Amino acid sequence: MQNKITALHHLDVPWKPSDLKQTNGRGIRQGNENSEVDIFYYVTEKTFDAYSYQLLENKQKFISQIMTSKIIQRSAEDIDKEALSYAEIKALTTGNPLIIEKMELETDVSKLKLLKQDYLSQKYSLEDAVVKFYPVKINSCKQMIKAIEQDINIVKANTNIENEDKFSSMKIKDKMFYKKELAGKEILEMCKTKETVEPEELGIYRGLKMFLEIENKEFKIKLKANATYSVSLGNDANGNILRLDNVIENMSKELEKNKMELENVEQQFTNAQIQLEEEFQYEDELAEKQNKLSNINALLNVDKEENVIIDDEIEENKDTSKNKEKDKDYER
Repeated sequence: MQNKITALHHLDVPWKPSDLKQTNGRGIRQGNENSEVDIFYYVTEKTFDAYSYQLLENKQKFISQIMTSKIIQRSAEDIDKEALSYAEIKALTTGNPLIIEKMELETDVSKLKLLKQDYLSQKYSLEDAVVKFYPVKINSCKQMIKAIEQDINIVKANTNIENEDKFSSMKIKDKMFYKKELAGKEILEMCKTKETVEPEELGIYRGLKMFLEIENKEFKIKLKANATYSVSLGNDANGNILRLDNVIENMSKELEKNKMELENVEQQFTNAQIQLEEEFQYEDELAEKQNKLSNINALLNVDKEENVIIDDEIEENKDTSKNKEKDKDYER
């Protein structure tokens, strides 16, 4: 039968959202030969159906908030324990319009509380970013800019601009190399004899110290002065020198990149400070609807505990205890 279902009809309202999901799962399932299943919900206006579906909605919201960590409050009660008061049942059966307004207000207040919770979460994140993240990031960018500027000056002071390829010499260990090809071959030999992954000081090129290391099974040279620049090595001797030169020549681009990053971070910092001053835009609406809801609850008498039966039981217990006392007196 489940393989042939084309439509599902809900004639009454179940008590739990899982009941609806389970019933719909009889048709919306693997193995059904129909690609589409129509689902119909039948309700009667101004009857208990409306309240029942509202309970389902509240329960599903409760479940979703728990599952998605978006719960409004620090604690929550199981909504399955919710029961109708006599006043609510009377309002439903008599068609009291206040009960409809109450349901609408409860929905609106719930939505506004979620919006406020999102607002507060963002505000806490912004406060943390303004105090910790942005100052540290801005300081880091400024230090990097200063370091690259100093390294560019070091390179300029140690580069022979008369040579077209800007190669004049390279120091590897204690030997000086004045030809690019020989220097490149020596670097390859150093790679062959390297036995550990630890960085090994290789020499100096254009004023920058060179360190040879293995990273992710790849040979790399780290150029260091005030900042560090990574160069991946290949198997070609001349090609490796060219790679070193390219990284050095791109230091000016790296400087501009860091300046742009600093500008963006400073702008984000300013925007975050402005956002922190903004109030929750629906605060007045939330307060107004909460006040209306409280007034309606008071009119419907739903906030008061209905202790009539309990009071009767207490009176009955009192009478019983009095009779017992009288009996004891007679016995005496």
